[in-house]
Amino acid sequence: MGIALPQFLLNIDGASGGILLLWIVGVCILLPLVIAVIYLSRSSKYTGNYVMHQTLSTYYYLMKPSLAPSKVMDVFIKAAEYMEIPVRRTDDEPLQKLFMLVRSELNLDLKNIKQEQAKFWKQHPALVKTELLVQAQLTREFAALSPSLQSDFKRILETAPRLLEELMKMAVIPRNAQGHGWLRPAIGVVELSQCIIQAVPLSARKTTGGSPEGIAPFLQLPHINETVIKKLNRKKVRTFQELHDMDSQERADLLTQTAGLSSTDVKDIEIVLDMMPSLTLEVTCETEGEEGIQEGDIVTLHAWVNMKRGNGLIGALPHTPYYPFHKEENFWFLLADSVSNNVWFSQKVSFMDEAAAVTAASKAIEESMEGSGATVKETSRAVAEAVEKVKGGARLVMGKFQAPSEGNYNLTCYCLCDSWLGSDTRINLKLKVLKRTRAGTRGAVLADEGPIMEDGVEEDDDNEDGEYDDDYESEYSEDEEDDQNSKNKQQAANGTTSKHGKAAENSSSDEE
Repeated sequence: MGIALPQFLLNIDGASGGILLLWIVGVCILLPLVIAVIYLSRSSKYTGNYVMHQTLSTYYYLMKPSLAPSKVMDVFIKAAEYMEIPVRRTDDEPLQKLFMLVRSELNLDLKNIKQEQAKFWKQHPALVKTELLVQAQLTREFAALSPSLQSDFKRILETAPRLLEELMKMAVIPRNAQGHGWLRPAIGVVELSQCIIQAVPLSARKTTGGSPEGIAPFLQLPHINETVIKKLNRKKVRTFQELHDMDSQERADLLTQTAGLSSTDVKDIEIVLDMMPSLTLEVTCETEGEEGIQEGDIVTLHAWVNMKRGNGLIGALPHTPYYPFHKEENFWFLLADSVSNNVWFSQKVSFMDEAAAVTAASKAIEESMEGSGATVKETSRAVAEAVEKVKGGARLVMGKFQAPSEGNYNLTCYCLCDSWLGSDTRINLKLKVLKRTRAGTRGAVLADEGPIMEDGVEEDDDNEDGEYDDDYESEYSEDEEDDQNSKNKQQAANGTTSKHGKAAENSSSDEE
């Protein structure tokens, strides 16, 4: 097999030598070099998560500690990927019509509506277009999009999960000397992600009645609209958690007799409810190799995130009828101080890859046990227990943070889902850090303040109700009076806390 070349290229007597040399240099050297330069110049713009470096820089500088959840949208749409969306003159009229449909969701001042509208349209055309198309997703106004806008709409939705994940990282990235991120914008990013995936308006999250999340969680269920929700409210079902916790037969009777839904509609709702994850947390904080926690210690966080579904599955894709792309569930574990708005520790959690979770949990437990001086038998037993937990629907979260200065700290552990509304959970912790001493036994107390349910109400009747979505004020009961005497300086308790509100204290004193 050979290649037939033109005869003049092989004519030694002529000038074929120069032509052949140019052909070899151009095809074999210059062309690959040009392709490599183009590839490297384009790939250098993106991170490993296929997000542009310019976007990360923009998100970092626009992220503020006081950024309200309703204002997260303003930061999200300024991604460099969205600024590259083409702006066509033919899109002006469809965008004007879309503006009138979603105007109520744009946070415009109704008292100066004309000025507000003029100000909105004076923005960069790509920003205007992106925000209107995102609002079209939230309000489900898909029919108002022209064919040209449909392509841009899909492009925005496809890149949204990656951008929101990076925006979340910019919210919890260490910002102060203590290495703390910001809680308020982090929660706002997750809320925006939930609404985009489930196509629910942000305005539906406003607190109504006894529900801090408003009617938003109801709207992710099939066949549920505002009319049905009002009928449910008349029957004293005001929160999504109340509907979710009902017996299936009781819920079916309520939906058919009160809301007027058919039996087929009720079955569709039951299927989605069985797909929703139910989360519980078990958290322990301790200083490895020490009896307690003192200021400046490196504290080890050990948490289990347990997940159950009505259908028995562990790793599953969320129900997203209005999101046309592949989307996996992701959860964010946060240890935060809601009063100071600081995130002490954060980690992304996934239930999709069980094998990877088993490997990670086994390695973490093994290293922890070996570091504490445990025997091989004890280490093997602990690893086996961790593997069983993972296979049973739990994920291990381990990390370290530096203990702050002496004092009492009311902390909250959050587990937030980026795909479902109404599945987030949190528990309260009270951490007492003692002054660092050069001699003597360290002391610290980590006690449970009681869990908080989905609707923001603590199970313990003695604790006050609170809503972290609105003002992030302290939701915890008054700090218990410190009545420990000098004997407590020689012994202290390390505790654990779980979603079920149980706390166990292990005395550090020697057995008599």
